[in-house]
Amino acid sequence: MIVLSDPRVADVTVRDCGEPLAEVAALPRVTLAPGERDPDGAYGRARAGVCARLRTAVAGLPAGWGFLVVEGHRSSAEQARRFARYQDRLRAAGHTDPAELRRRTAAFVAPVEVAPHCTGAALDLTLVDDRGRALDMGGAVNGHRTGDEERCPFDAPGLPAWALHHRALLGRALGGAGFVNYPSEWWHWSYGDRYWGLLTGARCAVYGPV
Repeated sequence: MIVLSDPRVADVTVRDCGEPLAEVAALPRVTLAPGERDPDGAYGRARAGVCARLRTAVAGLPAGWGFLVVEGHRSSAEQARRFARYQDRLRAAGHTDPAELRRRTAAFVAPVEVAPHCTGAALDLTLVDDRGRALDMGGAVNGHRTGDEERCPFDAPGLPAWALHHRALLGRALGGAGFVNYPSEWWHWSYGDRYWGLLTGARCAVYGPV
């Protein structure tokens, strides 16, 4: 997979279109989880174009089903803090080569200069059924925080059939609306950022840091 620390990601030109951030929970069949709440409530916002595509993605789900958004926008300071914290954890586990340490860290926490969440382009999310219950996706959102890295990739091996079905449904709905997945995190989807630009061959990213 292409990790976010790959120089090709940083090489993508950014021409910010100037869209504002919007509240994701204002969309039908989209709810917001409280776990990543920040003082300003930015975690519940994403660019207006991202929200529009999320509305399209909802329409691709079974009747009554929806999305539970865990996090949207994230400040650059918070991104830098998370990157340093995860890097310290890997260093303590014995990974000392600087290049390898950066690559391993970027598998789950983006370097701040290319971080999709800091642009309002990314959403961490999962599925809920028609009763509002989060579906079992075969691994938790942010599972890398609890040492469950093996189940974090979208195509993680050994998943039960029902988890594969749920992940495929998530992928069809979001991919059909124009989002791209960060393959090491089944829950992370973005539109308009540099990583999206590289994967789709877009002439430029349309969202920069906000």
